[in-house]
Amino acid sequence: MGDSPGGPRTLVLGGARSGKSAHAERLAGDGPVRYLATAVPDPADRDFAERIAGHRARRPAAWEVLESADPAAVLTEPADAPPATLVDDIGTWLTARIDALDAWAAPRGTVAPAADALVAAVDGYRHRLVLVSPEVGLGVIPATRSGRLFRDEIGALNQRLAQVCDEVVLVVAGIPMRVK
Repeated sequence: MGDSPGGPRTLVLGGARSGKSAHAERLAGDGPVRYLATAVPDPADRDFAERIAGHRARRPAAWEVLESADPAAVLTEPADAPPATLVDDIGTWLTARIDALDAWAAPRGTVAPAADALVAAVDGYRHRLVLVSPEVGLGVIPATRSGRLFRDEIGALNQRLAQVCDEVVLVVAGIPMRVK
């Protein structure tokens, strides 16, 4: 685990509406960027659709966008990588994985194989990489089992990603703070 020869791997953490995605977009730069949007849009969820539209409007037109991509698969593809890859966000990816496995009532660790693949892909990636993930451990204990499951799984995954990334940034109220 050291600096990636093609540029650092940076994990950007933050709470909801903290400015983490906007900060990650600035880190990725204006040049060629491959943007992996991990959200699986639900046409019936107008609020989420508006959030996605806001993200789309903010992105430079020159960016290559892959929506609903599997980050582990994309990061391990042998094809030439662009100067920077931005994955936004690990929380929506994890939610989609838990949904796909119908694991909301399953024991913790059910998504471990997918998380292992993601961490291995990030660890092996040798180009500029920016990952966005929610920091959910600063708030209240969720009242529901599914909320606690998500908090525990994303917390464990964020710790593992932080270990293999060269840099970790926490964004609070739009202000980035270097953690690692």
